[in-house]
Order: sequence, then C-alpha cells, then structure tokens
Amino acid sequence: MSKGITKRSEDYSQWYIDIVLKAELADYSPVKGCMVIRPNGYGIWENIQKNLDRMFKETGHVNAYFPLLIPESFLKKEAEHVEGFAPECAVVTHGGGKPLEEPLVIRPTSETIIWATYKDWISSYRDLPLLINQWANVCRWEMRTRLFLRTTEFLWQEGHTAHASYEEAEEETLRMIRVYQRFAEDYLAMPVIVGRKTESEKFAGAVHTYCIEALMQDGKSLQAGTSHNLGQNFAKAFDVKFQDKDKELKYVYATSWGVSTRLIGGMIMTHSDDQGLVIPPKLAPLPVVIVPIWRSDEEQQKVSEFARNITRDWDPLFYKIDDRDQYKPGYKFNEWELKGVPLRIEIGPRDIQNQQVVLVRRDTAEKITLGIDNLKEQVQNTLVDIQNNLFKKAKERTEANTFTVDSYDEYKERIEKGGFFRVFLDHTNPEVEQRLKEETKSTIRCIPFEAPEEEGPCMITGKPCKYRVIAGQAY
Repeated sequence: MSKGITKRSEDYSQWYIDIVLKAELADYSPVKGCMVIRPNGYGIWENIQKNLDRMFKETGHVNAYFPLLIPESFLKKEAEHVEGFAPECAVVTHGGGKPLEEPLVIRPTSETIIWATYKDWISSYRDLPLLINQWANVCRWEMRTRLFLRTTEFLWQEGHTAHASYEEAEEETLRMIRVYQRFAEDYLAMPVIVGRKTESEKFAGAVHTYCIEALMQDGKSLQAGTSHNLGQNFAKAFDVKFQDKDKELKYVYATSWGVSTRLIGGMIMTHSDDQGLVIPPKLAPLPVVIVPIWRSDEEQQKVSEFARNITRDWDPLFYKIDDRDQYKPGYKFNEWELKGVPLRIEIGPRDIQNQQVVLVRRDTAEKITLGIDNLKEQVQNTLVDIQNNLFKKAKERTEANTFTVDSYDEYKERIEKGGFFRVFLDHTNPEVEQRLKEETKSTIRCIPFEAPEEEGPCMITGKPCKYRVIAGQAY
C-alpha cells in the first residue's frame, strides 16, 4: 500500500496530520473544529481511560456524571473563571423552539455546576474529603484547531475534590499531578517535566496550577496534564460551607485536575516516524498481529492452522490473525506498520517445518526468529522491551534537547530550533512574560519541581532570580 506520509524533516505539521488520517485515528467532521475519532484512535483512548481510571480509584476517587449544560449565571459567579473562559464558550439560547429564560453554556469545564451541586452534598467535616472524577466531553470554541491537539469538542476526564483544609487540598493537587506523571511515563512512554505554572499561565480561578510538560520531536512543548489548587474561590462563589470539628462554619477548599484526548496527539508526536504511527504496547488496541504467508491453498490451510494452534491459549484481545486472502503479505506488512501495531509475527511454510516464527518489532524494525516453545512469554517480554525502549529513546531525546542559556540574545537565536530552555526569568512580572511571548513566540512552561537551587539575573530585566524556569515554544 502507498503510505503517502510527508517526511518529518520536510513538513512536521503535515507529517502529523498524515499520520492521524492515514493510520485511521481520526477524521474531520462536518462541524468545523470538531473531529470524528475512528476505532483505531478510540481504542487508544479506551486504554488510556481504563488504566487512568484504575489509578484514580486506587487513590480513593469515584466516578460520577454532571450535566453538559450549565446556566450562564453560574460562570459569572467566579470572576477570574468567567473572564478566562468567556471567549471560548458556546451558548444555547433556544430550546424546544422557544427562547430560554436563561442562556445555557455548553460546558468548557465543570467547576461551576459541580460546586453548585456540592453545596447540597456538603454540610459537615464528616462529608469531607469528597473525591469525584467524571469522564466527559467538553466544548471550547477554538479558532485554530488541529486533530487531537486542539479541537472545539474533545474527550477528557476532570477530577473535582473538596477538602477541609488548604493543606489537604494542596496534598491532593500534588498527588494527582504525580499520578499524571506516572501515567505519561509508564504508559505513554513519554518523559515529562513536572512543575508549577506562573501566575499568567495558571488556570482561571485557581490559586495555583501544576502541570506536566513533554517535548515533542519538533522541539515544541506539549502541556499534557494539569492539576489545580482552587483554594476557597469556588466554595465562596457558590457558598459551600461545612461545620468543622470546632463547630464553626468554614468554606471548603477545592481542587480540579484533568487530561484529555490531547494525550493521543502527544503519543503520536513522541514516538511515530516517517513509516507511520508507533504505539506503546501498554496502550495498543492491538499489541500483536500475525501474518500467515502462503503461495497455494494447501499452504494457506497449513499456516493458518499453525497460527491458530500456537495462539490457542492467548487472550483474543491481545492479537489478530490477518488471514485476508485479497491482500498480499507486503501490503499487510505496510498496513500494520502504518497503524503502529507494536509487534508483527510472520509465519510461512518453512517456519512450520522449523517450528518457529519471525517477530518484527515496530520500534526498531528488528527481525527475531523464535521457536514456538514458550512463545507467549517471549512475545510478552518483547513487548515489555519495546515499551521500555520507546521511553528510553524519548528520554534521551528530551535530555539532548534541554539547554541551559543565560543570554536573551542567545535564547532568541536558538528558540526557533526548539527545545526546553533552562533560563533565569522573573516569572513574577507579567510584563516579562508578555515580552517573551511577543518577541519569541515562547512562554514559561513551568517552574520545575526538581530545579536545583541556583541564583542568577533575569535574562530580560536583570532582576535577581532564585532558580531557573523551563521556557520554550508550545502547542
């Protein structure tokens, strides 16, 4: 099959779109800015959802569901929140053929309607903490969209928790950003930097925001997940109080945190190549494909039966035998390589004679001949090695493209080539961030947790700084 994929070196943006479309992950929708997620793409999202959901529940969270439509007045109750989201809101003004008494906003995020509900659920310290997550869709009216990375409607999860103290809320906020870090690195095989957003970049209505930032192959940063300490802002806006152990009424402390289908875009740009999609085995809807090879009807029967026999005790969701007779083996090899299946197994008549199979790794294209004894275990071990190798390669690339720069002139010269930049910048000064954005199209991505203590002058103003931040251009 003709792959028709633009090379990364020629046009990275088009390469990304080609991968999404040719690997049948998503397609454009008749509604501008929205996407249709195809089965190959939705299978990845299902695995993201399944594994993250387990991690949430292991930390004490439960799932619920809240309405898609939010009264417009709810958004106006928290000033920073409405200011931050108003330009992105889609508003319903008519229903049932009649004007609505109050316009309804299609949720851009659910803090307001959830906290209006929590007011009825929380009255005592015994009701806390309240640890709830929802899997949902949201709508943000984006002007410039790109499949998976930024669409008007997208799928995500959003956690919303309530606590008796600031310290408990802060502990929750940090716990969840670390959950995201573990998921990104253990499942997506995508190394990330964990840190705090600046005041200018934090979530609208938050006291502060933590994030994970990943570096894509083109040197741009991708914000892959966020966790927000909301303080008492939403509790005060919706009058959510509880009676504490000291019999006093107090406002609740809140957090929210979320990741979305943007993670699929991050996975594509972290691992894929000019041959097509590369999926980490832990998230692959189809980890293994078996391609029987034959030249006659008799050989077809023999290799197909051999394939069925060696997979008799395998999980049917773990593999697929591609015995379509309308396509030649070369076509199938190309198709599964393009779609990112981590491991291909080839079986021909000679392999039957030798009681062996040939494994082909998607990450390295290496061919490995194995006997059929303990084949399932050997296949599983190979998938583990592929997962580890993808993370190792991405980690090495991130480290090789992380630079320490002290001069603003040098920064301006190098920023267009991409990378993470460890720099001294006065992140408390909004004018510094605005100038950085205007002159270099870059931002402070985060104030990293693991930053070593070191002092130096802000490369724009000269003001003393106590530590370096991570800056770069981003999606």
